[in-house]
Amino acid sequence: MSSLLQSFLDPKKSWLAAQHMKALSARLRHYGLRYDDLYDGYYDLDVKEALDRLPREIVDARNQRIKRAMDLSMKHEYLPENLQVMQTPFRSYLQDMLSLVKKENAEREALGALPLYQRQIP
Repeated sequence: MSSLLQSFLDPKKSWLAAQHMKALSARLRHYGLRYDDLYDGYYDLDVKEALDRLPREIVDARNQRIKRAMDLSMKHEYLPENLQVMQTPFRSYLQDMLSLVKKENAEREALGALPLYQRQIP
């Protein structure tokens, strides 16, 4: 990626990116979600593999946040303000494991080995 594009997408340097991050943070706080909760294991098998490798407590907390968000959405409600303040929407729990899985897959492909799983449309 060019340095101009990187500086445009960096919230520390670009006012527009900072505003987008602020709006996204507000939307995620309304429902008590984290940004990593938006990754779908059915869509990307690397995400599914990364979720399988995470500790059970982290995956259970993720599923609970998603269920709570769906329940609030169906009721057309938001989390109470006191709970919204406590939310940390950009605290990552999946990115490290996901980058490790992608790195392993790239290494496996570079060595000419067969993939661990075949990509199919479910």
